[in-house]
Amino acid sequence: MDARTSADKTSADKASADKAAASPLAPRRVTLDEARLYAARVLERFGTLPANAALTARALVAAEADGLATHGLSRLPSYSAMVASGKIDGHAVPVARRVAPAVLAVDAGNGFAYPAIETGLPQLEAITREAGIGLMILRRSSHFGVAGQPVERLAEQGLVGLAFATAPASIAPWGGRRAMFGTNPIAFATPLKGRAPAVVDLSVAKVARGNLMAAAQRGEPIPEGWALDAEGRPTTDAKAGLGGTMVPMGEAKGTALAFIIEVMAAALTASTLSIDAPSFFDGEGPPAALGQLVIAIDPSRGAGDAYLDHLERLARTIEAEPGARLPGTRRLANRDRAAGEGVVIGGALQRALAGMGFTG
Repeated sequence: MDARTSADKTSADKASADKAAASPLAPRRVTLDEARLYAARVLERFGTLPANAALTARALVAAEADGLATHGLSRLPSYSAMVASGKIDGHAVPVARRVAPAVLAVDAGNGFAYPAIETGLPQLEAITREAGIGLMILRRSSHFGVAGQPVERLAEQGLVGLAFATAPASIAPWGGRRAMFGTNPIAFATPLKGRAPAVVDLSVAKVARGNLMAAAQRGEPIPEGWALDAEGRPTTDAKAGLGGTMVPMGEAKGTALAFIIEVMAAALTASTLSIDAPSFFDGEGPPAALGQLVIAIDPSRGAGDAYLDHLERLARTIEAEPGARLPGTRRLANRDRAAGEGVVIGGALQRALAGMGFTG
């Protein structure tokens, strides 16, 4: 290749890159505020009340900033499809009632979980200050999102938080083949002395089901140990895994934990069981009408000021161990980075939304 041909090729490559960068469907990095505005516009376009859209967008962008992409902006197409079909009522206004001295019941109205959480959390905190412990029951809810978010907010106010949520069935009882439990997240958060809370947030599956969805869309294999096919055999085929079951963490112990969460989130709220819950990834079927449970505890009632002192000693001991870290530390690092660098609105996400009619 002569110098002129090489120069022409370089110029053409640059022009192509410039064109791609200028394309509205090219990946673009935006600030967190811009990401929230974008997500809210998407949700409003498909029929979500602006106030509900803003709260949902805030939760999705917070997940994205924390590095939890499966619960971040990637949820916009499925959320939009559910709102457009009526599977989620984008105009639902949550209603909270104190049904016992320490129990708050919140009816999400078959809308998003996030407005219901926002409605209930301040009241749950007030109940807990008064009674020492509080229980918030969410009914007729949908996808709970990052379960660590509401309990972290409680911990920021000096309370200990626990959250339980169910999801559509994707895990079989240990030894069985039929999916009966969801990935069923459980989250815990505690205040720490002079620093951000420690947050534990996990599902009972080895990996999030969204990882299989992403691999199937890309046509890529998944690592062995993530999923089983419909016959209960280990598989590296993402589509076969989606048609089968997810592998639980800790094998039999994982499904035992899934059972506990099912009781806490579905049975105690008299809500849809995982075996009856419709998919979170499309607009087909009826509203999920799920239940979720959040528990808040005032640690000062039992331990007084000694609570934070005890935790500080434990935290420092953990951090002194080479290679060890407190739960939630990685999220904090991701969050700090995103505050300065923003997040990326991917091209695939934009194309998916464009295919649904969103061009904003």
